[in-house]
Amino acid sequence: MTADEATPRIERGRLRGIEPGQPQPRLAAGPAAEPLVRSAGGAIVFDLEQTIRERHTTRMFLPRPVPRELVDDALCLAVCAPSNSNIQPWHVVFASGAARDRLVAAMLDEARRRPPEIPRLPESFQHYRKELGAQVYGAMGIAIEDKAGHAAAVLRNWEFFRAPLAGIVCMHRDLGPADALSVGMFLQTLLLALTARGLGTAVEVSVAGYPEIARAQLAIPAELSILCGLAVGYPDPDFPANKLHIGREAIGKNVVFLES
Repeated sequence: MTADEATPRIERGRLRGIEPGQPQPRLAAGPAAEPLVRSAGGAIVFDLEQTIRERHTTRMFLPRPVPRELVDDALCLAVCAPSNSNIQPWHVVFASGAARDRLVAAMLDEARRRPPEIPRLPESFQHYRKELGAQVYGAMGIAIEDKAGHAAAVLRNWEFFRAPLAGIVCMHRDLGPADALSVGMFLQTLLLALTARGLGTAVEVSVAGYPEIARAQLAIPAELSILCGLAVGYPDPDFPANKLHIGREAIGKNVVFLES
């Protein structure tokens, strides 16, 4: 099979679904360009499988600014995600510069005062969080008995792991689970598009634990439910936890095929 046969949705260097006049995806330079391949016809295309496997949570970012055009290009792809009745229920508020700094300061101040309002995981699912924590904190050299180190690492959640671009992902409060699925598909598409451009990301449920802070700092209207935070930036290559790629369970545990 040739490269062109393996990528039938790419023609003459243009991604289908991007209309003429819309920004075309920009190609990252340097090491981040590894997920890109060139077809036999000369068109540069994304290696989707590599991008999916490369995406992981970035837990420390460099202060390097994120070019707005890269985010715009990624958003042009993200809005192609499936949407129930074409409602397109996703709503994202991004903050950088002084706006981001004010948001982080307010979040940290509140986090030092009280725990976030996040629903507790059911007992039967809590072992997943404990296992993940052991890997993440272990990579950072934080022992179980190191309370101060653990507390400092947790606070970085509300710093957006020092990412220069902070996002709040929302959905209208009158919409339901089917529409939340649409937001999730939009968000995953956005993460992959950002990954393909050499950017790191972190989806943060913890940020939604202080919704009133996000509303006050970013003028988010009451009719929007805050679902999660999103950190975007260039990963710090020297931060140990950024090298983690958390494993997944066997497909058979969660997928069933029935033939008769």
